Amino acid sequence: MNARTRTVLATALALGIAAGPAAAALAASAPRPAATSTAAKAPAFGTPDAKALAAAIAGLPGDTATAALVRVSGTSGAWRGSSGVHDVRSGRPADPDARFRAGSVTKVFTAATVLQLATEKRLDLDRPVRAYLPELIPAAYKKVTVRQLLNHTSGLPPADLPGTTVEEWYENRFVIHTPREMVASATAKRAEFPAGTRQHYLNINYTVAGLLIERVTGHTYESEVARRILKPLDLHGTSYPGTDPRIHGPHNHGYQRMRLDDGTTGLRDVSVWGATDGWAAGDIISTTADLERFTEALFRGRVVRGPLLEEMFMLPGPSVRDYESDAPAAYSAGLTSWRLGGHRVWGKTGGRWGYNAGIGGTRDLSRTLVYSVNSTDAKGQGANDVVMGLIVSAFGAPTRE
Repeated sequence: MNARTRTVLATALALGIAAGPAAAALAASAPRPAATSTAAKAPAFGTPDAKALAAAIAGLPGDTATAALVRVSGTSGAWRGSSGVHDVRSGRPADPDARFRAGSVTKVFTAATVLQLATEKRLDLDRPVRAYLPELIPAAYKKVTVRQLLNHTSGLPPADLPGTTVEEWYENRFVIHTPREMVASATAKRAEFPAGTRQHYLNINYTVAGLLIERVTGHTYESEVARRILKPLDLHGTSYPGTDPRIHGPHNHGYQRMRLDDGTTGLRDVSVWGATDGWAAGDIISTTADLERFTEALFRGRVVRGPLLEEMFMLPGPSVRDYESDAPAAYSAGLTSWRLGGHRVWGKTGGRWGYNAGIGGTRDLSRTLVYSVNSTDAKGQGANDVVMGLIVSAFGAPTRE
């Protein structure tokens, strides 16, 4: 991997930020790109590069990760791989079927559920969110629409949560955050920008979306996603933890590098950690097999049926730029857009402490990648070398439009 590739990926694929604002550097400037026409001009994928993929996850546990689980699929073949350890104390090999925290990959499930409800005419993407949640969304945000939640153009500011360092977050790892409290915290502040004019990737948008699902259906967010997606697709390894801080079932331990009790810096086991701050934006637990099945079903139109599926493969207009970097908008309804190896790739990354995950693929499913990497700096600003190697090996290096 050359220096330029490493630099671009380090900004675009910084893990734990679910692609983050810097991912916009790889996004299309076109408002609603025709992914199929772009893919038709791209070079055809060959057989997955087993040597490169194996090399990307070799040598674990290491400084940046303790385990990795990978699935690459497509029309030209498939590759499966795992490396690392179940836990650093025993040194047992990592379980390739393990469950893990998938972080912001949760947003894809949330967006798909909202789009299903829109397909059923139970909500309108162009209708203000306040029409559905008048007691929760104040008049200052009366123009924010459902679509603007899904593509992060709402202007809603982030909720106030405790902690600015991993050590502070660790001390508060069992604090329970309720969705309504987080929304009240956010909406008590001024908007970051007028709705629809900029894009800022923030969890608060999907926290509101989860509450919207509950209001429209009369059911809990978790039960609605299970009924509409998990059960029909037989995603038996996928679940929502609620207030339970544990990962139930087989899982490889997650570790985070931080300051320890004796003042030194080292790895701490962070497998048990509450995820209520993520909820509909980032608390899902899954497996690589389940996420691969979900990705394929989603892209084939088996999850969101009809024309509204295209909301997940369309970016806002060219005038909408990233709020922090001023790069082109990179987020659609639930997914992120990248240009890799000459191909338009759609997917989602996610991070919880000790765990990074990602799904991605070309629109025609000629190549997909699903991974879980037990990163030791899962929410750091730098990119993880293991994931960088996997993405380049699966899709190719970042390319310009």
